[in-house]
Amino acid sequence: MGPNHNHHRAPPSLHLTRRTIAPSSPSAQFSISPPPNKSIPFVIFPFPSCSLPLPQQTKGAFNGSGSGSDDILADMDSDSKTPLLMEQKHQPKLSSSNNSSSKILTLPTVLTLGRVAAVPVLIFTFYVDSWWGRTATTSIFVAAAITDWLDGYIARKMRLHSVFGAFLDPVADKLMVAATLVLLCSRPLNVAMFGQVPWLLIVPSIAIIGREITMSAVREWAASQNSKLSEAVAVNNLGKWKTATQMVALTILLATRDSSLGEPGILVASGVILLDISAGLSVMSLAVYMGKIWKVLLK
Repeated sequence: MGPNHNHHRAPPSLHLTRRTIAPSSPSAQFSISPPPNKSIPFVIFPFPSCSLPLPQQTKGAFNGSGSGSDDILADMDSDSKTPLLMEQKHQPKLSSSNNSSSKILTLPTVLTLGRVAAVPVLIFTFYVDSWWGRTATTSIFVAAAITDWLDGYIARKMRLHSVFGAFLDPVADKLMVAATLVLLCSRPLNVAMFGQVPWLLIVPSIAIIGREITMSAVREWAASQNSKLSEAVAVNNLGKWKTATQMVALTILLATRDSSLGEPGILVASGVILLDISAGLSVMSLAVYMGKIWKVLLK
């Protein structure tokens, strides 16, 4: 045999991995796993585990208080001098400070609240038996109709939409319209046509109020189901025409109570006709909404 030479075969390189023992424990455990196809002198570490001080930003990840606390690995490559960055899962935080939908008292909402507060004032002035009471009643209703359009315009132009305002706006409209219809039916105008046909105001009033109650219940139910049903009951052009003719009709009928306008016959007739048209549009729009809902349910 030749001279005794010490031949040492280089063992595979070491891959040092630090793992958390448990999500709630800050200690780390080092394990040695020889990756293939690499050769470095074999070294045995005398310690199986140790605790390492962690940076402030990563402590929460190891003790479970931060995001991404599960299955966090920090790999130390044998050829590099610095550890790789730890991968953490970050959930995006939604900031609502600049979101107008989180605000409650925006300008459109204040206008809507004003319409709600005007309902008892409207009822009071309606039963005041004097010229200023009749004028005040008509003026309050006209102002409510204008602010109904104005608050929507301001919300769109200034982007002041809010969840509370979207809920309150249709409520204020329905309160004002229903109160006016009931008041007109409780004290009908002193004209010949109402003596001959007393139901000229009552029937369209029942149709309009019944439609509003039904649509409120349908929209609430659709909102609790899915987005397709909510889209099916979104306001359409037929509903807008209904609202427009309704506001004009009620303004005319309130204004004809003022005796200073002269003979109210023609004005009352036009107001009743517009109210009947509004009632017909109310029933038609309800049928359209129900048809859309039925198609969605059949799919």
